[in-house]
This record gives sequence, C-alpha cells and structure tokens, in this order.
Amino acid sequence: MNLPSGKLVVPGQLLTESPQRDLEAIIRSRTPLIAVESNEEPQIVGIVRQIGERLQLKTFRWTVTEGLRAFEPGDQPPQSVLKSQEALNYIKTSANRALFVLLDFHPFMEDTVHVRYLKDIALNYGLHSTTVVIVGCALRVPEELRPFTAMFRLPLPSPEELRKIVFDAAADWGAEHGMRDVQTTNKAINLLVRNLAGLTATDARRLALKAVNDDGVIAESELPEVMRAKYELLGSDSPLSFEYETARFAEIGGMSRLRQWLDVRKSFFTEGTQPNLDPPRGILLLGVQGCGKSLAAKAAAGIFGVPLLRLDFGVLYNKYYGETERNLRKALETAGVMSPCVLWMDEIEKGLALGDDDDGLSRRILGTVLTWMSERHKPVFVVATANDITRLPPELVRKGRFDEIFFVDLPSAKNRQDIFAIHLKKRCLDAKQFDCAALSAAANGFSGSEIEQAIV
Repeated sequence: MNLPSGKLVVPGQLLTESPQRDLEAIIRSRTPLIAVESNEEPQIVGIVRQIGERLQLKTFRWTVTEGLRAFEPGDQPPQSVLKSQEALNYIKTSANRALFVLLDFHPFMEDTVHVRYLKDIALNYGLHSTTVVIVGCALRVPEELRPFTAMFRLPLPSPEELRKIVFDAAADWGAEHGMRDVQTTNKAINLLVRNLAGLTATDARRLALKAVNDDGVIAESELPEVMRAKYELLGSDSPLSFEYETARFAEIGGMSRLRQWLDVRKSFFTEGTQPNLDPPRGILLLGVQGCGKSLAAKAAAGIFGVPLLRLDFGVLYNKYYGETERNLRKALETAGVMSPCVLWMDEIEKGLALGDDDDGLSRRILGTVLTWMSERHKPVFVVATANDITRLPPELVRKGRFDEIFFVDLPSAKNRQDIFAIHLKKRCLDAKQFDCAALSAAANGFSGSEIEQAIV
C-alpha cells in the first residue's frame, strides 16, 4: 500500500464546527468568564476570532510579550496596554460588547488583585457584555470566580481526523523527498491511528511525522517507538511508569492456566472481534513473594501486544492535601489515553489498605479506584498483584471487580525444573548438561526468584 505524496489536508482545517458551535453557545449564554485548559493556542485563537466575526464583537488577544492587541486594526486600544493588570483594567473600564482571549494567563490566577479584577469584570457583565476567555496549560479557577466561569475543553481528534493527520504527514514527507510515496499497509495505518488516539492534533501530527520521517515506511515494528513517545508526552508528571520491555510466558515456569485464560481472551481485548461480548477487564494475582506475579503482569501485556503501564503507589502519595487524589486521577486518565494497554497495580494492598490515621485519604483513594474500575469504557486491562490478601479491603475483591482471581503458589517439582531451564538458558548455558530433576528436588520450597539466585 502506498500513501500518495499529494497534499491532502491542512492541520488548521481539522477542526470541525462542533468546538466553535459549543464555545459560541457558552458566549451566547452570557457567561462572563470562560476557562480553557489547553496548549492548542492557534486553534483556540482561531475559534475565538471566528466567533467574534460571526457575532460582530470586537475581539482582542493578550500575551505577556505583546500585550493587548485587536484582531482588526481599527479596534486597537488608544494606547499601549502591556501588563496584565493594565489589560484587565482596560477590559473593566473601556470595553463594550467585546471578546478577549488571554493566553498563558494561568500564573496570574493565583494573585488576589488579578482575581478581583476578573470578578469585577464578571459582575459588570450586564453593563458591558464583555466575555473573557482565559487560556492556560494548567488552569485552577479560584473559588471566588467559579460562579461566573464556564470550563471549555477542545475535543480530541476523531479517528477520521487522525487518519487525515497520518496521510498529511505522509504527503509532507513525499513532498520533501521528490514526491515519493510512503510505503505501508492498511493494518499498520489502523494501528498507528489507534495509537495516536487521545492526543491533540498537534501532538498526533508530531508523532505521525516521527513514524514516517526515518525511511518513508510506516511499519508495525516501528509502532512501539510511537507509543513510547506518546507516553513521554502524556506521562512526564504522572505516577505511572512505562515498562519498555514486556515478558513472554516462555520466560515463566508454570502458570499454564493463567496463560490459557489470557490466550482465549486476547482477540476480545485487542481486536474487538466479538462486539456482543464484554472485553476482559482485569485479574488479581495473589500469592507468595518471588513467585512470578510481576513477570505474569508483564507477560499479559506481551500476550495482548499492548503497552504496559505500572502504577507506583509510592510515587502516588503526596504530603500536600489533595495532591494524592490529583495524582491518581492523572494516572487513570493517562491509562485511558494510552489504551489499549495493561495497567499493572503492583502490591496493591500497600496502596489501597484502609487506615484510620490518614484523615480518610485511603478511603477516598479506594473509592476513586473502585469507581474507575466499574465505569471505565476504554480497553485498559488491570493486573493487580498482592502478597497479603488479609490487608485488602473486601469491596475490592468482591465478585465483579476482576474477571478472575489467581493464586500464585510456590512452584511444583515440574515447574521448578522449567524455571531452572529458563534461567540457565538466559545465561547461555545448556540445560541438558545439568540434572534439572535433581536440582528441582534440592530446591523444594524455593520460590522462582530464589531459584534464580541459586543459579546466579
């Protein structure tokens, strides 16, 4: 399959009318303040400008570097307005039937003077009919402004728009390389589009170009690199870690029932071949330390052929009030965006065990996790591991939370032989030259990790 090098779509044209229509509806509802948390400045500014033209409103933008500027030359302020407080004072005293977009304004939302200016503007809306659109990458609306503020979020690109982005990246590459066609397959394109889901148009285009730029080929073998880059975009401040190397069950001795259980459900999870059946949602692995629960989590991702994300409860908890819950919501949101994926909750009893001396934090964390597990719709397969079942809250292990609960015990004699053979092979030793049966008998009562250490 070749992707033609002709120009197909301009990134700025990817926005449908829906975001503009939704934002215009908020403005028409006479909402004085609109908060937009996004890095997509060009798209937001373009939407605001189009709405201003449509509603015949004077439209301005403010940045800390350029100050306040009108989109139409005839609407420029009579004098230079550079500082943020000067801009707010101008809006408060001089603006009438106007629309303002303030870019990268989130640092000023922590200042009481700026907050008071914005509140004054909101309270005077009936006199001046002026709307202020506040844009920032991490907006926190103060309590004083919440009654006057509407939140707005740009929708992420649809699968059709993501496909256009991929074709556009191929067109750009072809134009730069003598109108050559990009080599690919339908399956590779579909997988790339699926992997780009959850990204903004700008980020999706960047990763699509990354997939094409090296050699003009979009191949399935290159898609793990795209997923790594996607995680770096989304999870730099997340308590999730991206596990670059998954495992194969060939590297694990025993667990044949778990392996068979995952094999049967692989197609339901990754391909959606049975739309009338619910996809698998997760498993809980209980058992003795060092018996391969962590390797089994990695192997589950390997069988499904999806990324593996590990939730570290040690990183999740924060001493500042509210930060732990925010970290958890960020982690679960990132997992949803990275879907389809496996989310590995390691030693879950340490993160979700209930305590009486934490001001209810553990109960709030447990409630958030249980609600997410029940209501999530994206293909995120949860693998939770635990060493001590007595510390798990009963509502976590009730029927329906997990598809299945597996107990991982000390390996049997046959499994110990397999584990010896696996670790000998890893160290370039021929297992046939060793009496694995005798080694297995001598290692009775050993865990898998203890057998490995015996070889080391």
